[in-house]
Amino acid sequence: MVLPLIWLVMRAAQADMAQVIDMFTRPRTLQLLVNTFLLVVCTLALATAMALPLAWLVSRTNLRGRRLVNVLAVIPLAVPGYVMAYALIGLSGNFGFMNQVFGFTIPRLQGLPGATLALSLYTFPYIYLNLRAAFAGLDQSLEEAARALGATPREVFFRVTLPHLMPALMAGWLVVGLYVIGDFGAVALMRFEVFSYAIYLQYSAMFDRVYAAWLALMLIAIALSVVWWESRLREGAHYARTGSGAGSARRLMTLPPLAQVLGWAFVAVVVLASIGLPIAVLSFWMVRLDDLPGVLPALFRAFSQSLSVAAPAALMAAAMALPVAVLAVRYPSPLSTFINRLAFVGYAVPALAFALAFVFFSLHGARFLYQTQFLLVMVYGLSFLALALGPIRSALYQARPSVEESARALGHGPLSVFARVTLPTIRPGVVAGMVLVFVIAMKELPIAFLLAPTGFRPLSITMFSRTSEGMLMEAAPYAAAIMVFSALFVGFVLRHDKKT
Repeated sequence: MVLPLIWLVMRAAQADMAQVIDMFTRPRTLQLLVNTFLLVVCTLALATAMALPLAWLVSRTNLRGRRLVNVLAVIPLAVPGYVMAYALIGLSGNFGFMNQVFGFTIPRLQGLPGATLALSLYTFPYIYLNLRAAFAGLDQSLEEAARALGATPREVFFRVTLPHLMPALMAGWLVVGLYVIGDFGAVALMRFEVFSYAIYLQYSAMFDRVYAAWLALMLIAIALSVVWWESRLREGAHYARTGSGAGSARRLMTLPPLAQVLGWAFVAVVVLASIGLPIAVLSFWMVRLDDLPGVLPALFRAFSQSLSVAAPAALMAAAMALPVAVLAVRYPSPLSTFINRLAFVGYAVPALAFALAFVFFSLHGARFLYQTQFLLVMVYGLSFLALALGPIRSALYQARPSVEESARALGHGPLSVFARVTLPTIRPGVVAGMVLVFVIAMKELPIAFLLAPTGFRPLSITMFSRTSEGMLMEAAPYAAAIMVFSALFVGFVLRHDKKT
């Protein structure tokens, strides 16, 4: 996990001090920093503006069809940011969806507005899920006490409710912020230069690979500073009630007929933008394909290539996560805690910077790995190790150690106990972790772009390349396939949500 990052630092250190100062003081570097900051802030603001009202309507009101709204608010996770960007691009132009269907042309969305909209429509469910859980756990007696003391509804929200929602907001903002910082597909299609897009341009065009290494280190520093900032804000904060007595039972606000209509109008706008738009645009371009059956062999070939790396990556991530989880849960120590935290490095580091580190590592430290499919699988496994580790670790916490102790007392060795007792007990967690890694790897773009062997064209690369070349009709089947497989992830989230 760490060795390639060391090679990235070594590659960046090849520049002399004057060159480093020049890199940091270039107007373009400052512009990249400003663009990245603006994109993160705008995306968080727009995503929160969609997620917060939805979470309140589902958790605190008697809005009719709340269960349906809950499902509709999670489904946009099936539309990755670069597919959402494809849908927005497909709306515009003389041959776009709006002109061909409704008879008027809209200008192409690009730059900061286009990237913000594409990323917000994809990421707001992450904030929604955190807020909905926070609303469900918030003791309503605190709000009632504030109202009894004369506070207005506005004051209750900003002085009582919102402060208690901050942990959930910060958790959602952290996930979304890290994703936006490392995103490549949406910003590249929207032609908005941020650090990730600039890193790819510098490396792929071979302009200045030392500058690309420094840009990658800057991107890592930004991501780590976001993680540090979020943890600092949570330090010393207490949100549990400390008074005597029991909390009040959960009560739903009764919405009058007009409020019901306005609530569903808001839901309809969000759903149409996040789900209806990509489905409509994809259907529009798919219908115009002259020879859809003729596309199927190429589509199947791209799917097979995606599958050939996603399945081994899921197995590798689970195999690496198992010993880490066992160490962290069954043998707690400073060393096991350090190893457990180290497992999250690949997920916290922006994907493009992480992939670039492995490019430099394979070129100078392990030449036999360069341009191999095994390297891509290995990087997928390391990058998504945290996704596999979470469910496995949770399953181990719930498994009874006394059963393992009984097996050891009956004469079984450690490996036998693990294979015959522990592993069958935690199998659901292992399967859940593998499913998460598999579905994410099937649609992953930036790592594949830098590390895919020559001629290797999975679904994500094929769809992105054809969209960036303006071949929207030819890209439609691949975008549709990505949405279908991403729906597996959404189904997993909804199934887990139903159990909890």
